[in-house]
Amino acid sequence: MININQTNENGIPFIQHIANNTWPETFGEILSAEQINYMLFMMYDEQALLRQMKAGHVFLLARYNNETVGFASYELNYKGSPDVKLHKIYILPEMQGKKIGQHLIREVATIGRAAAQQGLLLNVNRHNKAIQFYERMGFAVIGEEDIDIGNGYFMNDVIMRMPL
Repeated sequence: MININQTNENGIPFIQHIANNTWPETFGEILSAEQINYMLFMMYDEQALLRQMKAGHVFLLARYNNETVGFASYELNYKGSPDVKLHKIYILPEMQGKKIGQHLIREVATIGRAAAQQGLLLNVNRHNKAIQFYERMGFAVIGEEDIDIGNGYFMNDVIMRMPL
């Protein structure tokens, strides 16, 4: 059984555990180990997560059979638009394929609809195999962007959107 609940700073250890155990497998063929470590610290250090929460990112934890196995974060009215932005979504590698990601996306979509949002946006690395998953969920590529994240690193993403 999958349960999804909003979390706060008490969920940070779970978020960090999932990110640290997901990123090397997810991005190991796309990014260097150095960039993965840099980005994990930049985005998942406790202070970084607290800043995101204070800036309006809402974090959801997914539990499967009473074990925390995934998370997502989103932001309503992204950059003043009537769209909700899915900033992060990760499922422990050994739990992928159990529809946990689908449940998280559907939960964010439901929250977005209830808040009168018109679409669900996300960025994903251009070489990430998850693009096909997002397309199956109803997302379409609407653009590309290269984001300078410092230290000589860039996120080379496609922008995807799903109407709500």
